[in-house]
Parts: sequence; structure tokens; C-alpha cells
Amino acid sequence: MKKDLLSEFDLAKDDFECIFEKAKRQKRIHEEGRFYQPLRGKTLGMIFDKSSTRTRISFEVGMYQLGGIALFLNSRDTQLGRGENIMDSARIMSRYLDGIMIRTFSQKAVEEFARHASIPVINGLTDLLHPCQILSDLFTIMEKKGAYEGKTIAYIGDGNNIANSWINAAARLPIRLALACPEGYRPDRRILARALKNNGADILLTDRPEEAVKGADIVYTDVWASMGQEHEQEERAGRFQRFQVNERLLKHARKDALVMHCLPAHRGEEITAEVLDGPQSIVVDQAENRLHVQKAILEILL
Repeated sequence: MKKDLLSEFDLAKDDFECIFEKAKRQKRIHEEGRFYQPLRGKTLGMIFDKSSTRTRISFEVGMYQLGGIALFLNSRDTQLGRGENIMDSARIMSRYLDGIMIRTFSQKAVEEFARHASIPVINGLTDLLHPCQILSDLFTIMEKKGAYEGKTIAYIGDGNNIANSWINAAARLPIRLALACPEGYRPDRRILARALKNNGADILLTDRPEEAVKGADIVYTDVWASMGQEHEQEERAGRFQRFQVNERLLKHARKDALVMHCLPAHRGEEITAEVLDGPQSIVVDQAENRLHVQKAILEILL
């Protein structure tokens, strides 16, 4: 595995398996209440340009449980917020820290930071990708279904960073991905083209949710308007009405299909309360696994 985690596309299948094996071990140690602290004396810097619940808590708690510490660095409280050059920040922070996790808007900014840093850089989320989320989602699917190989994941909704990251995963792993997105809100064209042309990924892109979920093992959705798109909420709500994950739509999936959502959720918009809180939903387990998978990533990189 490379020194950084910027995109799932950078990972080989063996890298995925290494992360999942370590996450399985981390979770078992956690559930048994044992101490395992390979990162004693290590410090993770966490740069946040976007608000967060699961990302911040899971990384901060994860570092603590592994014996290290995590520093919350809001860009407004550092010189980055006053226009300090990314190269200068990356080089100096590399002298203080053992690793950096960044949750921000621009994928290019994270990649530039990684180019100039001499320590591992982890993409905690950008507008383009959310690799830590999809890694924990795949781990959850393995837990619940026994394996991810050969499974069909149906993603319904906005072609956002979650959709892009699922495409990257489908380019590297033997899964089938079906995406249903409205016209004008489709995933990144370059990411999709790369997966289809160069990697022969098994991906369906449609504007019909019923077609996407047909025979699906996993039905996945996300908010219709991500952070920074709140001003589009009303317009998107009108365009996305057909893309709600509800009981009617679930009838087109496999009877044992499971429902996933990366959270936070807007009940009554992209998903109904009956489905989100229903027996097929695994969103709480999915959220918990962010902790165990990110601990695995931290152990590997740091």
C-alpha cells in the first residue's frame, strides 16, 4: 500500500484485503475490551474545512484507542485559513506530526498536500471522493453477506463523492454496481470512463431506480444535497422525487437486500423513516465500522 490514502483507485485488491483483515482484528480486540496500542507516541493532525460527526469522532477515538493522539485543526484557526501556501503547510506539519487526515472541498488540494508532505496523508472526504466511507461499507457488506465478491450494490440518488468512490471500488474489485441518478446529477464522467474503459468494471448507469435495484444485494443512498449545495436543496428535491428509497422501491431488490446510508440522513427525502429504521437497514453497524476500518488504515500507514 502507498504511503497515502487519497482514492480507492490507488489500492490494489491485496490492499483492500489487508485493510479488511486488520479491521476485523481491530474490531475483535475492541469487542473483547483488550488494549492494543501500536501507535503510542504518534500524533495525527486532522484538518477540517467541513463539519463532521462520524469522521471526526472515529478518527479521534481511533487514535486514542491505538495509543496515539489526534489534533483537531480547523482551517479558520490555523494559517491555512489565512492563505498559507499548501506546500509550506505540508512541509512544516510533516516535521511535527506522524500523519494527516484532511476533510475538505478540493481533491486537488489533498493531492497537492500529499505531494509535499513526507508523512502519510488520508483523504477524510472531498467533494470528489470519500474513500474511508466506502472501505468501511465494503467491510460491513463482508460482515453481513459473508463476502463482497459477486454482490450487486445499487446506489440511488445524487452522483456525488459517494457514487464516485463506489465506481472506483468497482474498478478494483469483483462487484457489480448499478447507479440510478437523475440526468444532470450523474457521477464524474472521467472516473466512470476510466472504470469502464481501462478496468472493465461491471457498472450500470441509469435514470430508472427500479432498474438499478433489480436483484440488488445492497440498496444504498445518500442525501440529495451535500455540504456546500444547501442553496440547491429545493431544486434538487423536485428533481429527485423518483429516487427516494422506500418500501415500494425495495420490492424490486432481492428479498434479503440490505439498506445502507452513509449518514446524516434526511428522513422523508432520499429515504423514508420506515426503511431507514426498518429491519433491512444496517446503517448503525455501517457507521460503527468507520471506527474499526479507520483504525486499520491508521495502523497500516502510521
